[in-house]
Amino acid sequence: MKYITGWLVLLLSTSVQAIELLDKPWIDLTQHWVGWVALLVFVLAYALVISEEFLHLRKSKAVILASGIIWGIIGFVYAGRGMTGEVEAAVRHNLLEYAELMLFLLVAMTYISAMQERNVFNALRSWLIAKGFSFRQLFWLTGIFAFFISPIADNLTTALLMCAVVLAVGGENDKFISLSCINIVVAANAGGAFSPFGDITTLMVWQKGVVEFQTFLSLFIPSVVNYLVPAAIMYFFIPNQHPTGSSDLQQMKRGAKRIILLFLITITTAVCFHNYLHLPPVVGMFTGFSLLQLFGYFLKRTHHRDIEKQPIGSNEQSFNNIEILSASKDLEHEETKPFDIFNQVSKAEWDTLLFFYGVVLCVGGLGFIGYLSLASEVMYNQWGATTANIAVGFISAIVDNIPVMFAVLTMMPDMSQGQWLLVTLTAGVGGSMLSIGSAAGVALMGAAKGKYTFFAHLRWSPVIALGYFASIATHLWLNSSYF
Repeated sequence: MKYITGWLVLLLSTSVQAIELLDKPWIDLTQHWVGWVALLVFVLAYALVISEEFLHLRKSKAVILASGIIWGIIGFVYAGRGMTGEVEAAVRHNLLEYAELMLFLLVAMTYISAMQERNVFNALRSWLIAKGFSFRQLFWLTGIFAFFISPIADNLTTALLMCAVVLAVGGENDKFISLSCINIVVAANAGGAFSPFGDITTLMVWQKGVVEFQTFLSLFIPSVVNYLVPAAIMYFFIPNQHPTGSSDLQQMKRGAKRIILLFLITITTAVCFHNYLHLPPVVGMFTGFSLLQLFGYFLKRTHHRDIEKQPIGSNEQSFNNIEILSASKDLEHEETKPFDIFNQVSKAEWDTLLFFYGVVLCVGGLGFIGYLSLASEVMYNQWGATTANIAVGFISAIVDNIPVMFAVLTMMPDMSQGQWLLVTLTAGVGGSMLSIGSAAGVALMGAAKGKYTFFAHLRWSPVIALGYFASIATHLWLNSSYF
């Protein structure tokens, strides 16, 4: 098992493409002291990430330090041999990969923050309570919504959106929030596996041309199985209660519906820019972000309308009610202060964004050392395609699936259409087995801090693994003609 885990961790390089493009000498450091030190540093850093729940040390701090150490010792060796250009190009390539991911996430998080500021989720919470939905019904509703929205909106954005709803409705019921977040991660990852737009990994496979657009739909039923198996088991552990709180419907602030519409336009723009213009999705996301900035300017210039809508307090209040009136005025001021887009940007989960920097740079360094080619030889030439592709899912459970799929596409093993569909499925849904295995899980650990944690997710990993293997069996059975 320790050897398998070793290969899994090392399959992550996003820097190999840069090395190949350079077509310059490269040093194999897999048996060098640099390789062993880099592995040790990475493992220690991830151990601290896993222990965040107990140490209360933000997960970004350890991996950022580890990335600096790994690339520092790599640079030391290369500088000693006069090969600084290769290291610089590889690091810049990793930074570009991170920049696209980070900026994409920043826009999504800012939109979520803006909708929270406009009372979208509080209004939704009060509506759900007024409808009388129980926690168990809400568990299914948020999961099903996540499954069917993620093929269009991508799994990360969908997970953040549904998590905001769960947090608004769940209140202080930590068990409901924890299980619902796990359910959302599984559903969003499963829903994104059968659509080229549902996950960055599927976009990569589609753009590479190894799987046709319509062929992805053959993964729909395996994806449904992947979601339903763990959800059906977790359902019985959801508290059979109803959310507490006032049944009075809360109103969204002015402009809330237009921000929701702008969010949908932004997602559509990102998809169209990538699909039809062959531009990175982040370009479309930032184009949509500019629309939110302009609308925020409009809200700020017209905020006097919000003040005019506030009821004027009675002048006949007694002396004993002065403090109550003062608190009410403070609340009114908070409710009617001008909308500021940069306040919403500042509320993004920066620990999560910085965590991705550390991870991308760490695994990029491990790949630059030379472990990727070694992993490719062991997995696809010795294990065989089916075993290797199933193992890819477990790799995705250890780290994010994006560099994993990039590594597989860089290897470009000679496989049938069915095997490419299999690795697309496993890379997409395998990350659900651990909270750190997908962008959705990492983002939700930040959004539901203290309620959805690594160990809370880990307790349900065996159940999620059942869904993982059930989806693989379904694919091998239903799509046998592709092999």
